[in-house]
Amino acid sequence: MNWLSFSHGAALCASLIVTIGAQNAFVLRQGIMRSHVGKIVLLCTLSDFILIGAGVGGAAVLMERYPRFVHAMLYVGLAYLAWFGINALRRAVRPGHAVLDGSANESADDAAHNAPAAQRALPIVLMTLAFTWLNPHVYLDTFLLIGTAGAREPEGARVAFALGAMVVSAVWFVGIGYGARLLAPLFRRATAWRVLDGAIGSMVLLLAVTQLR
Repeated sequence: MNWLSFSHGAALCASLIVTIGAQNAFVLRQGIMRSHVGKIVLLCTLSDFILIGAGVGGAAVLMERYPRFVHAMLYVGLAYLAWFGINALRRAVRPGHAVLDGSANESADDAAHNAPAAQRALPIVLMTLAFTWLNPHVYLDTFLLIGTAGAREPEGARVAFALGAMVVSAVWFVGIGYGARLLAPLFRRATAWRVLDGAIGSMVLLLAVTQLR
């Protein structure tokens, strides 16, 4: 196992996945309501495994056949990464940061009380798949950024890079799915979001700079 490449994949995935987008907000909300959390976590994790593996493997093939194209796409991705990091830092320094909407603005007990007594599994599964596979940012993150960065690792270390990213993805979804009830009161405060965005923005910009080689 190439632990250096493993750490590269883990760090890059961590910087991209720790954001409250549509998918993560949905997982958090369902976690607060304790509704089909296991199914949601499993689907999100397996989907990320497939996308990360395809990204690293597909980008590796493209790297060998079309190296200039892949490098050009990588720099497009790094530009996006820098833009994302700058915007995260902007949100961190501005007051009045937005918090989770809907049921996530309520306490865990209120959210569970106001939620339907029993949500059917099929609609929740379909919503999870839609938030994952119909989200353009998923493809940008897993193929363009993680995939092309993994393709630049030594050939024997690409599997370790992908495994690092997959481990972080699995830990993240398990954490927000089952830990949502504990985190919900904290992230009703704007200060918590500002600290989180500040950390994310700093990490993303650092990774963007280190990939410029």
